[in-house]
Amino acid sequence: MKKLFSVLKYTKNYKKYTYLNILFNILFSVFSVFSITLFIPFLKLIFESDVNYYQDILNKGLPAFEYNTNYFSSWGYFKMASFIVIYGKSTVLMWICFIVFVATFFKNVFRYFAMYFLAPIRNGVVKDLRNKMMKKSLELPLSYFSDERKGDMMSRMTTDVIEIEWSIMQTLELIFREPLLIIISLAMLIVISPYLTLYVFLLLPIASLAVALISKSLKSRSAKSKVVFGLLFNIMEETLGALKVIKAFTGERFVQKRFEKVNQEYNRISIGLYRRADLTSPISETVVLGVLMLILFIGGVMVIDNSSSLSPEAFLGYFAVASQIVPPIKQITLAYNNIQKGLASEERIEKILHAENPIVNSPDAKQIKEFTQSIEFKNVSFAYHKGDDGYVLKNINLKIPKGKTIALVGQSGSGKTTMADMIPRFYDTDLGEIQLDGTSIKNIHIESLRKQIGVVTQESILFNDTIENNITFGLESFDPEKVIEAAKIANAHDFIMQQPKGYQTNIGDRGGKLSGGQRQRISIARAILKNPPILILDEATSALDTESERLVQDALNNLMKNRTSIVIAHRLSTIINADEIVVVNQGELVEQGSHQQLLEKNGIYKKLYDMQNFK
Repeated sequence: MKKLFSVLKYTKNYKKYTYLNILFNILFSVFSVFSITLFIPFLKLIFESDVNYYQDILNKGLPAFEYNTNYFSSWGYFKMASFIVIYGKSTVLMWICFIVFVATFFKNVFRYFAMYFLAPIRNGVVKDLRNKMMKKSLELPLSYFSDERKGDMMSRMTTDVIEIEWSIMQTLELIFREPLLIIISLAMLIVISPYLTLYVFLLLPIASLAVALISKSLKSRSAKSKVVFGLLFNIMEETLGALKVIKAFTGERFVQKRFEKVNQEYNRISIGLYRRADLTSPISETVVLGVLMLILFIGGVMVIDNSSSLSPEAFLGYFAVASQIVPPIKQITLAYNNIQKGLASEERIEKILHAENPIVNSPDAKQIKEFTQSIEFKNVSFAYHKGDDGYVLKNINLKIPKGKTIALVGQSGSGKTTMADMIPRFYDTDLGEIQLDGTSIKNIHIESLRKQIGVVTQESILFNDTIENNITFGLESFDPEKVIEAAKIANAHDFIMQQPKGYQTNIGDRGGKLSGGQRQRISIARAILKNPPILILDEATSALDTESERLVQDALNNLMKNRTSIVIAHRLSTIINADEIVVVNQGELVEQGSHQQLLEKNGIYKKLYDMQNFK
């Protein structure tokens, strides 16, 4: 039961709205039953033809108070008879109809207000969950996303969160509104006829058992459907991001078949899920209706045989109130199904919210405002996953003095980018440590560490925004003149001014409205504007044409004179003038030195250099 209502923990920030929702649900339940029971004492009196009948009731006077059915029915008859004698049947009937109308009106008003105060809970929880999931996604290390599909992550932040929204709404109704309606109805039934109500208590659990048996597997089936839907989402995300490659390799049919296969699997699971969920409502309604028909038979026999104090009008009222139990029981079965699906979504969401983040600030992490000495790798080893057969980096020892340009070269997959990614703590070392100015970077506040570093990646990562906002990304305030200056250094200003709105031009999804070289130059301008003391350039000029590469390389050479730069390059012509070139091979540092020194060693670097035909 505790697990069933676990989704309510998300509503703790909305207690005021929750209490108001509960209050109006209680009022709704009371007025729902009240509007029906008003007719019970009137049913017999309205059709009584003996005019002396009403006066006889009045002559008997008000009965002495007793907590039983006879007292309440006698009290009702006395009041109704007095009104009929004074005002007449037609007038009393008019007032009864008016009171029932008013009671029904207020019942619906209270239901509206219950939903009115539920709205900020539903939407607020969705907002909070999405904020938490986005915050957690930004905090988690890059290694986490190498194991997770982006489509599945997006599915959890959209469809699973919506399931939680519905689950919360249904849970509040399952706890408060529908059970209250049933309890109040049962209380009224006990007042009218305790004997008949005993049958209700004995038979209604049958409906609950039927629902429980059918709904038992909904949670597991729902969880499976969400996994498949996440895969479907992932295929869509990958397809839209790789349309050029798909069309170039005429892979439309292959992608379509793959999509249709997963979509068919999701369709199959969903059909089974819906069929099972839809089965609970008619079964529960049928069982409850069977109970009501049995009560109708037993009560009818009691009235016909005059074997009890149950009068015909009381029995009609009893049956009318009993019939009010059917809709809430039906709603409870639907709510229970939605809660089961919500629990499956909750588990998927909690998996992200409680995912371990190993890259966090240490309790005594210190803030740094400048970089003054050196970056040093000390016996660093690293594997992407614990338990891998081997390390991606093995016993790395390297010192990078301030103001020097260090180039990392080697074959693809040798570990160059991984080395650079460890400096801003995108990954943490498994063995050894990396020091900045003699302090382990694990003891430096992550945000202050990364503020000292500018990164230009091999793939230009831009956002669907203006050129200016892409260049100033991450800066809370900036000088427009500085933006233009950075763009000029990156050889981007001229083509930016040729755009329809200059720096205010939107560049589309991932910068798709620009060429590859233009996107890379905006990325370089972004790093230049940040003006960090440490630069990491991962193939920063690889997407440029020959002329742009020369101009940008000259600008970068000037920029790197006063900065510590780690340059990753496959094109060796771009790093000939580096202060030191480090050759990485299969995760190990195998050669170090200047361009000329490495050529004289006649080792791996010389081989790479000769292969590129540089003379």
